[in-house]
Amino acid sequence: MLKIEHISKVFNPGTINEKIAIDDLSLDVKEGDFMTIIGANGSGKSTLFNAIAGSFITDKGKIILYGKDVTLLPEHIRARSIGRLFQDPLSGTAPHLTVLENLALAAQSGGWLSSITRDDKERFIKALKELDMGLEERLDSEVGLLSGGQRQALTLVMATINPPKLLLLDEHTAALDPGSAAKVLNITKKIVEENKLTCLMVTHNMQQALDLGNRLIMMNGGEIVVDLNSEEKKRTTVEDLLDLFKKAAGESLLNDRVLLSANE
Repeated sequence: MLKIEHISKVFNPGTINEKIAIDDLSLDVKEGDFMTIIGANGSGKSTLFNAIAGSFITDKGKIILYGKDVTLLPEHIRARSIGRLFQDPLSGTAPHLTVLENLALAAQSGGWLSSITRDDKERFIKALKELDMGLEERLDSEVGLLSGGQRQALTLVMATINPPKLLLLDEHTAALDPGSAAKVLNITKKIVEENKLTCLMVTHNMQQALDLGNRLIMMNGGEIVVDLNSEEKKRTTVEDLLDLFKKAAGESLLNDRVLLSANE
């Protein structure tokens, strides 16, 4: 489904600020996989997502999506097949447009906001009702007036209203309060399962990474240093993960959100 072959990315090459962000990384993601991704700050997690989404062109290697080589395709073309959520609830929506208008843009309903059909509206209301956050009653509210949790939940619906081939979740609950984060995470799990989406989710919470999905990878220095399948995840604790990281990377996860949130 998604095949990444020996990709590398170096920022500011040949300068004092040279940074190897991705180092000869390969990854094979099967259709229907729900993969959680953890690692220290600067380990390459978000850079990997940027490479997949087309935010930049990798220095070498290939990215293949459903058998098609997308390595050189621009971001807006890849966005037709890839849905993405960011950490900031302000990203991914137009704050001065209404909830209904944002959903219409995401669904590309006819290309004009004035052409929203009754069927479109009913589909949007049905999707919002499943969030159980009252957004179906706020279709005419500007999105900028919503709470962070409501906005992130709306962004999740927008990213999946036309189910993408691949969904990228880049710490999409990290900026929310605990209650909102838990609710958005439950919604995420429901949408991914019901639509049988292939999903990659970066998280700083190690217990969350173990509890969700059928596969877990840990990154360090732009490389994948741990890769656990579903059965291995079930037998693994947070303490085991820390030990695995230390053995694979030759260092411990100190002073990082990954460790600080290990027991959240």
